[in-house]
Amino acid sequence: MTVRETIRDKALALGFDAVGFAPAQATAEAKGHLAEFVGRGLHGDMDWMAETAERRADPRTLWPEARSAVVVAVNYGPERDPLEGLQRRERGLVSVYAQGRDYHDVMKKRLRLLARWIHEEFTTEVKLFVDTAPVMEKPLAQAAGIGWQGKHTNLVSRGFGSWLFLGEVLTALDLEPDAPEADHCGECSRCLDACPTQAFTAPYRIDARRCISYLTIEHKGHIAAELRSAMGNRIYGCDDCLAVCPWNKFARPTRHGEFSTRAEPALLAALGRLDDAAFRQRFAGTPVRRTGRDRFLRNVLIAIGNSGDRALAAVARERLDDASPLVRAMAVWALKRLLPAAEFAMLAAGRRESDPYVAAEWTV
Repeated sequence: MTVRETIRDKALALGFDAVGFAPAQATAEAKGHLAEFVGRGLHGDMDWMAETAERRADPRTLWPEARSAVVVAVNYGPERDPLEGLQRRERGLVSVYAQGRDYHDVMKKRLRLLARWIHEEFTTEVKLFVDTAPVMEKPLAQAAGIGWQGKHTNLVSRGFGSWLFLGEVLTALDLEPDAPEADHCGECSRCLDACPTQAFTAPYRIDARRCISYLTIEHKGHIAAELRSAMGNRIYGCDDCLAVCPWNKFARPTRHGEFSTRAEPALLAALGRLDDAAFRQRFAGTPVRRTGRDRFLRNVLIAIGNSGDRALAAVARERLDDASPLVRAMAVWALKRLLPAAEFAMLAAGRRESDPYVAAEWTV
């Protein structure tokens, strides 16, 4: 077998679902899109994107000796339609990718095995990356023939739909690249039309500052009031644009138990009462834990406010004295949505002056 075929077989044997090869360089188009995205401030408060933009634009700035990228993917396809949970307003909806174990840990463990094997088998230097390093993974995956960046800016695969985790091993080996995957979106705009907050400014262009995934995971402060209602019961991430893609008709449930999504979505009443220790314990080993308890409860309280269930007002009341001003503010917002106007006004009259940080939320 050729070196490529040997590496591909090894990667598949290690549990990866797709493997491709690409030159260790970003395309001019990808560089231009990144520069525009950061230049217009569409990355919000993800400062790391601006700080690493130059390095992110070309893998060779990270490692000049790199010649080829071995791009691997793992399918995390859900067992049921992830949008079904949107109708269950008493429960909090977590994005499919975060319902199992943290993919960074799972992918990195397998990538280390692959990278070590390539190093030893072919006596070559290697470096591995999983999301956290400044590498433009999706353009590399498209160049490697694994999928294409759809109009929602995420990767789409003809074999796995929208549900792939990506990783890369850069190597000094000069490997023949695969043919890049063509764009198969055609005239379809389902992903753009499905966005609850209208975060897409155009096909293939997204304003992260309006994206629910960004708002619930990356954003550290208050979520703009005009976007809260559209969040519904999404408390960590959003799958709408991914789930409606027609290419998911070829998707299949993951075969990897670490990413199984069998668990029932949690009740908002229970999530709204988590202290820091309980939050850490509940979400240990999952991506959710990285957000931190306070931002997570911010999201949960917005979902409570959107639930229409007055019984959940009791949970919001309990959070009025929370140590986190971010949590207190969203507790007020939830109560404003759930309580009759007169009852909320009475509550506001007794508290508005005692907590200046959330005074604006108390406005009747």
